[in-house]
Amino acid sequence: MSDIAISPKAADGPLFRGRTVALMLAIGIAGFAGMLVLGAYAPDLRSGRNGGAHALSNAVTGYAGLVQLAQATGRNPRIVRSTHGFDTEDLLIVTPEEGRTNISEALIQRATRPTLFVLPKWQMAADEDHPGWARYQGLIPLYEPIGVLAPGVNFTMRQYRSGGGVLATHGVPGRFWAPRPIQVITGIDQKNKRQQDRWRKLTPLIDDGKGGIVLAQIGEGPLYVLADPDLLNNRGMKELSQARSALALLDWMNSTDADGIAFDVSSNGFGHSRSPLKLLFEPPFLAMTLAIVVALLLTGIHAFGRFGPSRARARAVAFGKAALVDNSALLIRKAGREARLGGRYAAAIRERAARFFGAPARLRDGALDQYLDSLKGKQRFTDLMQAADAASDRHSLLDAAQALHDWQGDKSR
Repeated sequence: MSDIAISPKAADGPLFRGRTVALMLAIGIAGFAGMLVLGAYAPDLRSGRNGGAHALSNAVTGYAGLVQLAQATGRNPRIVRSTHGFDTEDLLIVTPEEGRTNISEALIQRATRPTLFVLPKWQMAADEDHPGWARYQGLIPLYEPIGVLAPGVNFTMRQYRSGGGVLATHGVPGRFWAPRPIQVITGIDQKNKRQQDRWRKLTPLIDDGKGGIVLAQIGEGPLYVLADPDLLNNRGMKELSQARSALALLDWMNSTDADGIAFDVSSNGFGHSRSPLKLLFEPPFLAMTLAIVVALLLTGIHAFGRFGPSRARARAVAFGKAALVDNSALLIRKAGREARLGGRYAAAIRERAARFFGAPARLRDGALDQYLDSLKGKQRFTDLMQAADAASDRHSLLDAAQALHDWQGDKSR
């Protein structure tokens, strides 16, 4: 019937003021938008302080110290979170933490560009009491550093206690002290027949004086492998002379057209993640997102900008005889029977005119029609009644009914 209450009176105004509702909506929309943005970029905003061996880590095995030192000395270091950043002439330092780390993109894109691969050495665990710190657990098994460049380059390695003496350098600047313990490459694994010829040769650049290679050039290109990371990590940066030598070594490896030094962290799990949600906030889809936001904002402003007082809704079914007449007329109209009402309307006018003009009660049908025709006027009643009875559509019926109404009005004057 209706969803409008009949007896109780509706409240005069809203329960909350417009400013309160607007503030609630603004906070909700801002919170929702912030949740979307953080959900899209949260993986890219991680600090990297997990005690790992990468450029974002400030643990003893990390390289944050080298990054800060390069920044302080004007060498323009930058963190690379995607393989797209490998397309640069800058020296790229890759620090995989496991032998199963996929470094194929670096090998493919950096075959002719200066690249340094630093092999893992330490097995560490995050310190739960100090975020960003790491606890020493021991040396990593040798199959992990050996597997970093496999199967392209297969070599044998060794870990042993060193006396901490000076390492021998061959054509590279700097003066380095042997870490304690030390991890070195002892030679190429000649049993692996799958190696390509261009990877077979390792040219020693720094060694321990006992045949162990600490830093080597791979093949003829500017690709280098550092067997012991303690020459560059935070542990090695605690000595001033070692830090100076590390910067000199990186400058020697870098190309002449370089603008800085690139530190890769995508191989450590800190790369830019692919997400469809990020497309909403990046070109070219950013324009569409802004257009939708503006459209929603304008819709909200239009919703709050109501003109005049609120208008009460009407009942679905009205009270009284008027509603009954309207419903009956609607049913007749939908049934298509309007044109058949002309004769009945003329009969109703006849009965009303007979009472109004005092026609004798004995007169019926044709006699009554002759009596009404005898009344003075411009039109005869029978002619109007025939026109109403012959009406074939809605418009002709309306014209005939109007003529009968006018006829009765003329006779009443």
